[in-house]
Amino acid sequence: MSDTSLASIQPAVWRILDANFDRAREGLRIIEEWCRFALNDTAMANECKQMRQELGMWHTPQIRSARDTTGDVGTALSHPREEQRTGIEQLLQANFCRVQEALRVLEEYGKLQSSTMSSGCKQMRYRVYSLESSLLAYRRRQILANARLYLVTSPAPDLLARVEAALQGGLTLVQYRDKQSNDVDRLAIAQAMCQLCHNYGALFILNDRVDLALAVNADGVHLGQQDISIALARQILGSQRIVGRSTTSPEEMALALKEGADYIGVGPVYETPTKAGKAAAGLEYIQHAVKNATVPWFAIGGIDSTNIDDVLQAGAPAIAIVRAIMEADNPTHAVQYCLSILNRVPRIEGRG
Repeated sequence: MSDTSLASIQPAVWRILDANFDRAREGLRIIEEWCRFALNDTAMANECKQMRQELGMWHTPQIRSARDTTGDVGTALSHPREEQRTGIEQLLQANFCRVQEALRVLEEYGKLQSSTMSSGCKQMRYRVYSLESSLLAYRRRQILANARLYLVTSPAPDLLARVEAALQGGLTLVQYRDKQSNDVDRLAIAQAMCQLCHNYGALFILNDRVDLALAVNADGVHLGQQDISIALARQILGSQRIVGRSTTSPEEMALALKEGADYIGVGPVYETPTKAGKAAAGLEYIQHAVKNATVPWFAIGGIDSTNIDDVLQAGAPAIAIVRAIMEADNPTHAVQYCLSILNRVPRIEGRG
C-alpha cells in the first residue's frame, strides 16, 4: 500500500485503535475490580492494572483525536445476550472475551501504526489467556474450600426443579450423578444443570464422565475408585478444573492425596442404597480424615437429620448428601436446615 493510500485511511485506523483501546481497558477494569474486591488477590489485580497502564501508554492523543462518538454507527447496535448476565462467571468470561477480541484487533491494525505496539498487544493477549485460567481456577477452588454442603443428585422426574430448589437454599456445590440414562439424555441434563448452577454462582461437578464434563464446561469431575486416574482426568480437563475422588479407607485416601485430588469424599459413613453392598466405613474413618486429609473433604453416605450431629462431632468439616435433599418434600428447606447446623460448627484448620 502506498504512503498516499495509507494516509487516506489513517483516520479510520485511528478510530478502530481508539475504540479497541477503550474496549480492552474497560474489560480489564471490570476483571480487576473482581480480583481486588471479591477475591482480595493482589497479584491478579495488579496484573490487570499493569496491562491497563501499558495500553494507556499506546493510546496516544493522536489516536484519541480521531474519536467520533456521534458518528459511530456501532453505538446503536446491541444483542440480547449483552443486556444481562446470569452470574459472575458469565460476567467475567464475557469481559475476558471482550479484552481478548480487542487485543486481537489492536494487534492487526496496530501493524499499520507501530510494530512495537502490535507485538505488545499480541503478547498481552497471551497474558490475558493465562489470567483467565488462573482466575477461573482460583474462584473454583475458593468456592470449593468454603463449601460445607455438597449435593450429589439421584434420578428424579423433576430433577432440575429439585436442584434449583436446593440452590435457592444457599447450596454452592452440586454433583450430577446418573448411572441410568443414556448419553444423549445425560448430556442434555448436564448442560442444563451446569447452566443452572452457574446462574446461582455454584460449582457443577460431573460424576465419572470426564468427556461429558469437558463437553458441558463443568467445573470439574468426581472419580470413583474404578474410574480413570486423576492425572489423566487433569490432562483432559486442564489444570484449572477440579478433580475429586471417592475414598473408603485410609489406604485409598493416602493414594488420592498422593495423586493430587483437589478434594475427596470420605465414606460411606453409614450404609446407604446409593452404595449398595458397600460396608460402612463408620465414624472412625471420619476421625482418620480429621488427622490426615490435606485437601477439602466431605463425609458422605447415609447422612441425614438423624445422624448429622454425630458426623460433625466426629470432626467432619463438611458433608455430602443425596437422599436427604433429593427426596425431601422441600429441598430448599432441607438445604437451609443442613447449612444452619453446619454453620454452628466453626471450620477448624486442618479439617479440609
